[in-house]
Amino acid sequence: MKDILPTGALRAVIETPQGSRNKLKFDHELGALRISRSLPAGMTFPFDFGFFPRTMAEDGDPLDVLILMDGPGYPDVLVDVRLLGVVECEVEEKGKVIRNDRLIAIADGTTERGALRSLSDADSALREQICTWFETESRLAGKSFRVIGEGGPSAAKKLLIEATERAA
Repeated sequence: MKDILPTGALRAVIETPQGSRNKLKFDHELGALRISRSLPAGMTFPFDFGFFPRTMAEDGDPLDVLILMDGPGYPDVLVDVRLLGVVECEVEEKGKVIRNDRLIAIADGTTERGALRSLSDADSALREQICTWFETESRLAGKSFRVIGEGGPSAAKKLLIEATERAA
């Protein structure tokens, strides 16, 4: 994979930064970010969200990633990350159920949670917050969301490799 750095880190692109009320989505045809929707008043993104370049998930979009960082990043910025795991999900939209797994990563140099090596190392409150966020955000977008499992760094890397091959 081209995006694995000598340190073992991967490159991810931030779409929507932590604290944003607007869901940003990269428009690959135009090469720019666009606002896809806004969250209700009082609700913001609790983490940075983005994607891995040159990948294609089963839903046809680049592979999603939630990035844990010490503070919010900036849209359209590359971040070197280390995979922690994957939240395995099914999303139902317009009567069709698809897999839409969400990779979880941590930014290189993060101090607050820098000791995490796997999603299973995270405390249960953080893991519950991540899953609850995905469920709520999907429901607000008119989709049902169901967590069907969780995997560690090797499961996340397998999905990343498959998504890279799918995009080739």
